[in-house]
Amino acid sequence: MESTDVLVIGSGIAGLCAAIEAARTGATVTVASAGKTMSGSSFFPGTWGLGLIGPVDEGDEQNLIDTIQAVGGGVADPELVQTFVHGIPQAIEWLEQDLGVELQRPQSAESAQQKQFIPCFDHKTRMWRGLTRKPLEDALTTRIESLGIRLLPRHELIELVEDTDGKIVGATLYDRTNERLVPMAVKATIIAAGGTGGLFERSLTSADVLSSSQAIALAHGASLTNIEFMQMMPGFIEPKRNLVFNEKTWRYVKFDQPVDIADDKLDDLLEQRSGYGPFTSRLDSRAIDLAIDQAGAEGLALHYDFPREDVPEFVQTFATWLQDEHGIAPTDEMRVAMYAHAANGGIKIDKTAYTGVEGLYACGEATGGMHGADRIGGLSSANGIVFGRIAGASAARAALDAPEAAAPMDIALPQYGIATTDAERLTHSLKHTMSTYCMINRTEAGLSKALQQLESLKDEATALSKPHANDSEIAALARLQSQNQLATEMVKAMRKRTESLGSHYRSN
Repeated sequence: MESTDVLVIGSGIAGLCAAIEAARTGATVTVASAGKTMSGSSFFPGTWGLGLIGPVDEGDEQNLIDTIQAVGGGVADPELVQTFVHGIPQAIEWLEQDLGVELQRPQSAESAQQKQFIPCFDHKTRMWRGLTRKPLEDALTTRIESLGIRLLPRHELIELVEDTDGKIVGATLYDRTNERLVPMAVKATIIAAGGTGGLFERSLTSADVLSSSQAIALAHGASLTNIEFMQMMPGFIEPKRNLVFNEKTWRYVKFDQPVDIADDKLDDLLEQRSGYGPFTSRLDSRAIDLAIDQAGAEGLALHYDFPREDVPEFVQTFATWLQDEHGIAPTDEMRVAMYAHAANGGIKIDKTAYTGVEGLYACGEATGGMHGADRIGGLSSANGIVFGRIAGASAARAALDAPEAAAPMDIALPQYGIATTDAERLTHSLKHTMSTYCMINRTEAGLSKALQQLESLKDEATALSKPHANDSEIAALARLQSQNQLATEMVKAMRKRTESLGSHYRSN
């Protein structure tokens, strides 16, 4: 049986930063990812890269802490927020100086003060950096190779294994290429497999974000926090799907179909909507998102009317990328719909990235607590780096301090599975349920119906399960059960929170 000191699940920014830090500490490290290495939301193919923000200086740290709490509606964990903000400057310095990642900067000190550089939901400019894909991939690849980190692309977490004391001492992976289960003995495990976007039909996360690992952690004693808070983001349906709509450009939008917004209020609402990306219930400009949501799966028809002169740098960069990368001209008719995007909640951790389950750590979008009901733009990337490094160091210390076992324990592989065609059908139904009742408009009646449908799906999966299944069928059942459990926990949390707060909107 294979073994490693530290097993990292997920190879986005959080997972790879965790792996590098764990290996640098002296542990042997293996990274398993459901898709290719360097995947998930961190390397989502539809954007130029990721924004990364932090405090301008030490004096700005407390302001950012207070702003996170205010924007988060008071549900963020104060200790995690402080740990997070204080760690961002060192994390950015580590990226640039240690890993050698070339970060983008505003063209000048003057442009850095433009309102387009104010992060989503923030009230002032911060230190802004841009993480572009190639420089990040190159730097990470170089460091991974130099540290001897083992990579297992297309290996999905199916189950965690605990000893008689409840410590996580192993994992069962599914090799998606060779369609076989892979047991692995571990001394510490880090879950960094992304958020909850994989539970929805339209999602601005890549297909390898399975949204199953949170439920696997939950089954072994971890807990979830703020799981009802999930970002819903406008994205293109036409002329090309799965592209994020740049929020800074709302002020230049003209609608090509009627919307239920008074003409004398529309310009002001579009201007307000240009200040942030994901939906929030806090601001009057929620009317824009509600109009998009009302347009349904076909999307809302619109086009741009950009100024001919004095185009802000941020807008020009987006327009050029849209034209060069996707052949979309600003004058083209576009259709925009609401997509599931980033999770603000997830596995509960402490300031050392510990989940409360011995041997189990978590970081990145799989976790919650450092954000609240709304999240300031650019802090998701920062979260992955800061808590990724913390998780890697914590897991490595736990692994290296662990007493040597006489021999790796036997890992009993699961036996029950489900026909993959049945699993695909039930997964489609699950995503349809979540998209129907758990996007923007959340109601008591709708959420109750969602719970009923998820329970029926669970019962049907149980009825269709069979013993002595092949490995692909075993993986299909485990994945479906974990996704259904996470979806159920999300709906319960949405139903329990009866008031609207940030990204969570209860129309009744």
